[in-house]
Amino acid sequence: MKTKNEHWLKKSYQKATLETKLLVVDQIQNGQISTNHASKKYDVPRTTISYWVRKYSTLVQQNTGMSKNDEIKKLRERIEELEFVKDFQQDIIADMELITGVDIAKKSLPKTLAKEIELKKKNRLKESGSMGVLGLVNKPSTKDVKPKKPKI
Repeated sequence: MKTKNEHWLKKSYQKATLETKLLVVDQIQNGQISTNHASKKYDVPRTTISYWVRKYSTLVQQNTGMSKNDEIKKLRERIEELEFVKDFQQDIIADMELITGVDIAKKSLPKTLAKEIELKKKNRLKESGSMGVLGLVNKPSTKDVKPKKPKI
């Protein structure tokens, strides 16, 4: 234990291995521990840990200042967005196939996507009946119907 007069003495640290440095940086980047906690846990000064983070972080993380968790979160959001777009496009293809009677998906898409579209078509037919989807397309609109002339 240091006395009041010894507080100025520099503390000596043991040299850390590359594996330890990379482990510490990874834990900090993933949000598992803070720099302060890592400093206490591994008995390394915070300034040294900050240096390791700058030196050993991936280029993407260095350029964007983004942690791995942030990168993962952003990628998950992008996947969710793309899944929505895919689902929307499949709905349109399924509707077009029901209207035209032509199986576009089977001819031009991978089997897995064609199967998903086929399921969408079956569900649409179940929900609205086979004539429900097709009936809306072939019905004349009110603009197309000529009004009858009144008999005098």
